[in-house]
Amino acid sequence: MALLPSLSALQLGTPAAPHALEFYIDYVCPFSAKLVHNALVPAILPLISKGGKYEGKIRVILRLQPQPWHASSMLLHEAALAAARVAPEKFLDVSVQFFKHQTEFFDIPASKLSPTQIRAALVSLTAEVIGQDKAGQMADLLVHKTTPNGGTAVTDDLKYNIKMGRQNGIHVTPSATWDGLFQASVSSSWAEKEWTEFFEQNV
Repeated sequence: MALLPSLSALQLGTPAAPHALEFYIDYVCPFSAKLVHNALVPAILPLISKGGKYEGKIRVILRLQPQPWHASSMLLHEAALAAARVAPEKFLDVSVQFFKHQTEFFDIPASKLSPTQIRAALVSLTAEVIGQDKAGQMADLLVHKTTPNGGTAVTDDLKYNIKMGRQNGIHVTPSATWDGLFQASVSSSWAEKEWTEFFEQNV
């Protein structure tokens, strides 16, 4: 349930809400996309946002969990974290954009692109959501400026997310925890009915 202050954009709902629902997601995972498109945006967010039944009672934290067997995954998560730095209020919108275009970064399409080309494509996609000026700031965060193996300005944010997943034994995406405990029953196929029942039982 802990979250670095610099990563506050990854939290949705009221920050002081007593219950925390955490989703470990991967931008190139089809099941993570299913969860976001079919459950998080249409079913869960309305319940925890202003005027929702669970406003002030539940907060959602998105934990970024790049799966290493997808070569481009780290680059998408890095780009999302850069976007969160320059346009925190648009983080969820950027995430939805990445999921919408995730097939462009699947293994075979991505194998034809260099990391620099993939980053440029991600900046272009993000610009459609946050505008060209902020996308330019985002691109600057993705430039290697330190030692030859020192990473980018958001490498430490990426490390934090990965370490959190490892610490909690997260192996697949999406995975969910409720108030810090892993929820094996949660499925990416859940929709409004299942989440409504889950909240009624746990809040």
